[in-house]
Amino acid sequence: MSLEKRKIVNVGLIGCGEIAQVVHIPTLLFMREYFRITYLCDVSPAALEHCSRSIPNKHQATRNVEELCASNEVDVVLVANSDEYHAAHAVVALRHDKHVLVEKPLALTKRDAEAVADAEKKSKGSVMVGYMRRYAAPFEDAVKEIGGLDKILYARVRDIIGPNSAFVHQSGTFPKKFTDFTQADSMDKDERAKEMVKTALENEAGGVDVTPESTLMWRLFGSLGSHDLSVMREVLGMPEKVVGSSLGFPFWNVLFKYSTFTVSYESGIDNVPRFDAHIEVYGANKTVKVQYDTPYVKGLPVTLHMAENVDGVYKESMIRKSYEDPYTQEMKKLWEMVAEGKSVKTTAQDALQDLEVFNMAMKHFYGSP
Repeated sequence: MSLEKRKIVNVGLIGCGEIAQVVHIPTLLFMREYFRITYLCDVSPAALEHCSRSIPNKHQATRNVEELCASNEVDVVLVANSDEYHAAHAVVALRHDKHVLVEKPLALTKRDAEAVADAEKKSKGSVMVGYMRRYAAPFEDAVKEIGGLDKILYARVRDIIGPNSAFVHQSGTFPKKFTDFTQADSMDKDERAKEMVKTALENEAGGVDVTPESTLMWRLFGSLGSHDLSVMREVLGMPEKVVGSSLGFPFWNVLFKYSTFTVSYESGIDNVPRFDAHIEVYGANKTVKVQYDTPYVKGLPVTLHMAENVDGVYKESMIRKSYEDPYTQEMKKLWEMVAEGKSVKTTAQDALQDLEVFNMAMKHFYGSP
């Protein structure tokens, strides 16, 4: 399609925090032949002002989500604010027949994820959940390679990283954090978080006690863990059950059982500034691995690694398909959804399965009284 004929999609961005400043706003501005930011929304006036200065075209800024979602100048709403508001603001956008890209996690409870799915059925808009790792250039190639294995013997999902601030500070985007929230906004966020965690753990996870430890673990699954476990689901499907777990901070492990193999999920956060995130699948004669680097530094490639037995000879290969980052590739799929009506794989129904996987792990480790 020529640049002259390509539809420019108008974006309303809810949330002007770190992820918006480091990733979303720069990516949308780079993709000016695809997108135009026409509206910003945040509860922090200072964050709104800061982000507004980085957008060259005419746009509106507001603290009112309804105003943004109702605007005729918005085709798609990008929900990138605090997790407690993802589902609620997605529903508002859908009620106004807007398309929506919701950063993960879609929701902290199954109840709220189902509310988004129900709202989508009544809307002219569609929902895409921001699992950008699943749009990385070599990922679909890896899925095909893994699908071609005679039999999966074992798999490993790892996400062990240093402090995110180390990567953010080296991103070259110079983000700023603001704290000029009203007391009412802060209280509302805290109350929502408490209610959602209570609903998720006590009602949906089968009676897990709400403690500081279980609350932190649930939030870790929803943040860092949703990347890894969503990738695991697409590559391998849903696990049958959990047969081992050790949950805690700063490191945690879960052993997921599939019909003929197990998957070891290991994750943690320490003070070493490196990013080791990958999924590795072992067959009898071939091992396939997708290696991710931090998304906060643009242009670091996602790579596909294969080690195999070829007629008794060990062969190792590394494929770097593209330097185009997963967020850019994700945005191209978003443009296709909005401008051309194409479907996406990271739907609200898909995101619901993450919550099922989280529940499996929480039930196994914390159990019921």
